[in-house]
Amino acid sequence: MDPSSDYANDPYTWEGLSGWKSYRTLRPFRGMYWDVRRRLPWYWSDIRDGFNYRTLAGTVRIFFVNLLPALAFQLEMTRHTDGYFGINEALFSSALAALVFSTLSCQPLTVVGITGLISLFNYTVFAITEECGIRELYPQFIAWVSIWAAITHWIAAICNWCDYMRYITDFSSNSFGMYVAIIYMVKGFQEVTALYYESNPSAGYLGVVIALCYFFSVVMLETVGSTTLFTPNIRKFIADYAYPIATIWWTGFSHIRGHIRDSGLARIPHTRAFYPTIDRRPWLVDFWTLPVKWVFVALPIGILLTLLFYYDHNVSSLTAQAKQFPLKKPAGFHWDFFLLGCTCFIGGIVGIPLPNGLVPQAPVHTDSLTEYKDTLTKSKEKDIEPEEGDWVHHNRKVVNATLVREQRISHFLMALALVGFMTGPLLDVLHTMPRALFAGVFWAVGFSGLTAMNITQNILILYYVFWQMLGVSFSLGVSFTRAAIGFPVIIISLIPLRWILLPRLFTEHELLILDAPTADADTVLASMGGRPTLPEVRMMEEKRRQQGGDGEMGEGSGSGSSSENPRGMRSREAFKDEEEKELEGSEGKRRRGAGSKRL
Repeated sequence: MDPSSDYANDPYTWEGLSGWKSYRTLRPFRGMYWDVRRRLPWYWSDIRDGFNYRTLAGTVRIFFVNLLPALAFQLEMTRHTDGYFGINEALFSSALAALVFSTLSCQPLTVVGITGLISLFNYTVFAITEECGIRELYPQFIAWVSIWAAITHWIAAICNWCDYMRYITDFSSNSFGMYVAIIYMVKGFQEVTALYYESNPSAGYLGVVIALCYFFSVVMLETVGSTTLFTPNIRKFIADYAYPIATIWWTGFSHIRGHIRDSGLARIPHTRAFYPTIDRRPWLVDFWTLPVKWVFVALPIGILLTLLFYYDHNVSSLTAQAKQFPLKKPAGFHWDFFLLGCTCFIGGIVGIPLPNGLVPQAPVHTDSLTEYKDTLTKSKEKDIEPEEGDWVHHNRKVVNATLVREQRISHFLMALALVGFMTGPLLDVLHTMPRALFAGVFWAVGFSGLTAMNITQNILILYYVFWQMLGVSFSLGVSFTRAAIGFPVIIISLIPLRWILLPRLFTEHELLILDAPTADADTVLASMGGRPTLPEVRMMEEKRRQQGGDGEMGEGSGSGSSSENPRGMRSREAFKDEEEKELEGSEGKRRRGAGSKRL
């Protein structure tokens, strides 16, 4: 396809089809084919567009935002899996994902690595193997879980099932994002608590101080970018390098001679370069030695893992390409999910944590590659009191996103840096970092996720937020029990909850204000079959047809003094602007004339 294609009229669609051609499963590879065909013409552009300052800033920022949480989750997995997963496993997993997705994916902006959810999944499966008396078979068992997950990933991608992610709106994606952000915050508290048990009280107290100071340092440095302090270039520099500045500063602080250095702070464990954490274990897991019955026991757990990655990875891709970013290049969900299956297979047989999309960090990469323009607006007002006759001047800064540097270079450079940190000298550098710092990492990443979620912005609308919090509460409730491997089912159920139940509880206008598709650009939705019709809109149109007879309402009937119809449902016609009406008209014409363009 030509880079100048009209993605609103993309040939990949299922609308208007009938018979066997309308069933996604019966037309395998169709989504993957169109993903590659749509993105391939942009490949060299993805490389050329990477040679600029924003790519450098984005590389540094996303490297630290990816590496530090990965190491933090590795420390947790080490404690809960008897040391099976260590530093090199975390680095290998992150590097593998970065190499594959920076070079072969259709969505190179989506950062893939180790998440808190796969950490939770891994040590929950470890606890299950202990309870079943097969602790010594854990490497082989988790390998087969990964193999089954890879197979089901491939089936989902081949059968075009990623199309259903177009039904993701801010309701479900923000509920999931808030759930992950809370998990990060909780992990931070768990990390500082563990410091007291694994070291002396002085080291534990100092660890809390470093964690809190690191957290506040990152938040304050990143906030500088939205202020009017300094010049725009200085503000951008400080915000871009908040994580490395805070990491270097507080790591150095922990080595100040005297009581601080001698307090016994726990640090990142030292490991052998390019070797697995457990001595005498080869990188290739002998998965073929697992008894057959346990191979099939691993199947349902692998399916649960696929459900988790189906939601987690695709939501990461959606948030990395969300509506606030002015993107121009097309997406490719089916192809990338197939690639994720490949990394699941490789990760399983070499015994590393399986990488997938990073939800809190996903939009960070795109944001760091976005060119923002600062506009200073000035206004003045005069006090009405006679004695106060002076004008009061107000300055307000408005920040607008003007361009995203859509490229592969930053992701690829991050992969090379991760491989570099598996070498001896850089492993020594990691060994200098206090473990307490990673509690601050958890809080900083979790806090940024909480403030970015529109749940926080909609908190006063309690009835709507109640349904989001219900999904978050159920997810958190099972995450700290043996049923934790089943939480993907709860997360997936948020989609039909939003699509089936909420349109019956809220009016069309209310939902159109409170909720919206997580990604609404035609360049993104073209990979999933086009823009879906929201259920509340469809229900309202059906109601209009029943009341009006001819299926349409004139402009006058929707713009009177009241927007209530006889049955209490509010019409949205009164709230539509001219541009929206024009778009709806062109969409109707497109659907009527699209038959000749479909496969």
